[in-house]
Amino acid sequence: MQYFLGATRNKMSEIKAYTADHIFTGENWLKDHVVIVENSNIKELIPSSAMPGDMVVEAFNDCIIAPAFIDLQIYGAYGKLLAVFPEADSLFKLNKYCRKGGAVYCLPAVATNTKDVFYKCIDAVKDYWGQKGGGILGLHIEGPWINPAKRGAHIEKQIHAPTKKEVEELLEYGKGVIKMITLAPEICSKEILEIILSHNIIISAGHSNATYKEAMEGFKNGIRAVTHIYNAMSPLQHREPGLVGAAFDHPSVMACIIPDGHHVDYAAIRIAKKIMGERLFAITDAVTETTEGIYLHKPAGDKYKASGILSGSALTMNKALQNLVDHAGIELGEALRMCSLYPARLMKLDNKLGKIEKGYSAKLLILDEKLHLVKLVS
Repeated sequence: MQYFLGATRNKMSEIKAYTADHIFTGENWLKDHVVIVENSNIKELIPSSAMPGDMVVEAFNDCIIAPAFIDLQIYGAYGKLLAVFPEADSLFKLNKYCRKGGAVYCLPAVATNTKDVFYKCIDAVKDYWGQKGGGILGLHIEGPWINPAKRGAHIEKQIHAPTKKEVEELLEYGKGVIKMITLAPEICSKEILEIILSHNIIISAGHSNATYKEAMEGFKNGIRAVTHIYNAMSPLQHREPGLVGAAFDHPSVMACIIPDGHHVDYAAIRIAKKIMGERLFAITDAVTETTEGIYLHKPAGDKYKASGILSGSALTMNKALQNLVDHAGIELGEALRMCSLYPARLMKLDNKLGKIEKGYSAKLLILDEKLHLVKLVS
C-alpha cells in the first residue's frame, strides 16, 4: 500500500510502513518493530507501540524482513549469456532473474574471452544504464589474465599474461563500468596491479596456481578478494598452503563462495566460515544454457557443465541462503549477512546497503519461515 502524508517543498512525500514477526537489521533481530520507508529510503525503524495511530502498516505474519541480497558474480539468465548476447536486453533479463531470487543488485561477469567481447559487454552495460535499467552495478571481468593450470572451464587459447598497453586500453574503454577484475597474482606484475587499482577497480585473485608467498605478496600489493574460494586455485596443503591458505591466513582479504553443494562441499563452506568469519560471502556464479559462443553451458541437474567440466551454478541468492542455513549449518543472521552486508562491504556500499537502518536504501526482503521469498521491496 502507498501513503501520502503531506507535502515537502511542493513535492508529495511517499510513506510506506512494513512489519513482520521478526526484523533482521543486518546486525540484530528485532520483534514488534516497524520499518518506515520514505521515497525509497529508510526513514525510521521504530517500536510498534510508537507508530502514529493513523498510519496503516503492511504486516507479514510468520515472516522475516531482512536487507535485500547482492550477487557479485553471475553470467546470464533466461537463455541469454551476456558474453554471447552483449546487449541491454540480456541485462534486463539478468536483473529480472536476480530480483526473482531476492538480489536487487548484481555484478554481471564475463569469463575469459576476446577483446571484442569484453568491449561489447562494456557497451551493453552503458546502453542498459542509458535505458534507465536498475540493479546492475557494473561489470566483473574474470580473466583472461589467469593461470591456464587452473583455468577450470575457461578457454585456454584466450588465456594470457597482460601487457601494460592492453590493460590501459581496456580500463580506459571500461571507465566507470568495470568494477572488479579476477586475475592470477602470479601472472600479473605489481605494475599491472597498480594500473588497475588506479581506476578504483577491485582486484580479486582467482583461477590461480599461486604459492602462499605469491598470494600474500599480491594481497600486499592491493588484491582485496578471492574469487570462488577453493574452486580453480592452488589448494591448502600442509607443505604449501597455496591461495586458499593465504586467503584463510590474511586478516582482511575477503572471499566469495558458491553454496550449491557441487562447487564446494558444505563441510568445506562451514570450515571456511569458521576461519574467515565476516570475510566470507556468497555468490551464485549462475550461468544459463547456451548453444552459441565459446562457452556451451548445458544443464546437468541443478548445475551446468561445458565440455564435461563444471562451469556454473543454477543458484539464485535466495537458494544460496537456504543452502547456507540448511546444509552448511550457518546461523540465519550470519547467512543473511553473507548474502547482503558482506558483498556490500566489498563494494564499499555498506554505508547504504545491507542494513535496515535510518538513512539506508530501502531494499528489503520478506521471507517466510522456510526462507522462501514472499516479497521484494525496492
